[in-house]
Amino acid sequence: MFAAVPLLALPVLIYNLIALTLVGGFKAADASVRMTDTLFTIQMASRAGWAVSLGDLLLAASLVVLFVELLKSTTSRRIAIINHSLSMVLFILCLVEFLLFPAFATSTFFLVALMVLLDVLAGFIVTIVAARRDVDFGE
Repeated sequence: MFAAVPLLALPVLIYNLIALTLVGGFKAADASVRMTDTLFTIQMASRAGWAVSLGDLLLAASLVVLFVELLKSTTSRRIAIINHSLSMVLFILCLVEFLLFPAFATSTFFLVALMVLLDVLAGFIVTIVAARRDVDFGE
């Protein structure tokens, strides 16, 4: 049953926890400041400094999770339909948070929500293509 849970719920949950720790909670307008604050700097071979922020780390982890979700969507088991449905619910939740709460009106959360949408679309498209391949039309 764990396979039915969309893994992109993890980055959304992490962002929700970050937003809850802001002063003012979900109504805080300074979430973008927390997401863009530099956590550490990596010295590159070109002697330039690469400033890594919390938003960068969250997006990088979300991309890895999206890759795993896309691999999961290629299975044609019955549990995949439940996964696609839960991904749709997760996207609706992300959309509501993005539109209604100031702490979620950041580029970082928008990109995470876009990844959730891509997971929903890819899951349904892959399932439809696989189902069409399984059904034989004609003689």
